[in-house]
Amino acid sequence: MTEQRTALVTGSAGFIGFHLCQRLLRDGFRVIGLDAMTDYYDVALKERRHQILLQSEGFTACEDRLEDQQVLHSLFEKYRPDVVVHLAAQAGVRYSIDNPRSYVQSNLIGTHELLEAGRAFPPAHMLLASTSSVYGANTQMPYSETDKADTQMSFYAATKKANEAMAHSYAHLFNLPITMFRFFTVYGPWGRPDMALYKFTRNILAGEPIDVYNHGEMSRDFTYVSDLVEAIRLLIEAAPERSKDIAQTDSLSPVAPWRAVNVGNSEPVKLMDFIAAIEKATGKTAKLNMMDMQAGDVPATWANAQLLKDLTGYQPQTSVAQGVEEFVRWYRDYYQT
Repeated sequence: MTEQRTALVTGSAGFIGFHLCQRLLRDGFRVIGLDAMTDYYDVALKERRHQILLQSEGFTACEDRLEDQQVLHSLFEKYRPDVVVHLAAQAGVRYSIDNPRSYVQSNLIGTHELLEAGRAFPPAHMLLASTSSVYGANTQMPYSETDKADTQMSFYAATKKANEAMAHSYAHLFNLPITMFRFFTVYGPWGRPDMALYKFTRNILAGEPIDVYNHGEMSRDFTYVSDLVEAIRLLIEAAPERSKDIAQTDSLSPVAPWRAVNVGNSEPVKLMDFIAAIEKATGKTAKLNMMDMQAGDVPATWANAQLLKDLTGYQPQTSVAQGVEEFVRWYRDYYQT
């Protein structure tokens, strides 16, 4: 029998973390989940996710703040994780305009503490969540990992780009294999209440108007959560290694076991088509409140996910129609509406 591997997942009570923990547990991992249970959105939703995970004997929950010194160091020392997936972060483009300090604490200080713990007790592979928002004002699409990305449009995106730079320095200095995955507009069951799909579904079902920014002239490369989880699971087995022979399309660093990987459907969907999918799934017509573009936002995203396919053989493919239908089904069941 092969020895059971241990995975440490930060943000385990979050939307993506919850789904990833479920997948890792099914695959036989021992999973240590760290979550601060902050009140950025409904804590009851996070508690319910952890309750479900705790039904598995392989899951251990730790409710603490990753930016608190020694929390992560102690977890690494006690459990010696083979794999670390860092999903904990202060999320949200718009929230970062009003509350930038929370992003400094969670995204910068918290990630620094994670890297320090990894330095002290090196895992076989560390995978850190980044975002498509790092591409910022780039207009050349689809976005490729080798594109220059220095024009972030929000403080949230700036902290995530800083995370990439911090991780690269640790990968170089301490030979830590690190993959940064840049995911594109993830959605699905158990999603966050501040996300567009959640708010749109809630308001449409309640007969209330929805805010449509940039008068609907937007598009996103929507990625269904199970597709993202599949990509992360496969990337766990594709730890970067130092190499002098780097393909032109590979973001592998020439001086460190570090790379960035896009995870997206590679198929941008117009915002109005996304809303139409929700209308079809709910059987109701949306009342539209057309608004100007919000500060920090971008009109479009589009992933070139060829590197993901080259590394893992996998390509996300769940259609928006299918994914939205699954979310609405979950929403109706969870809220009994």
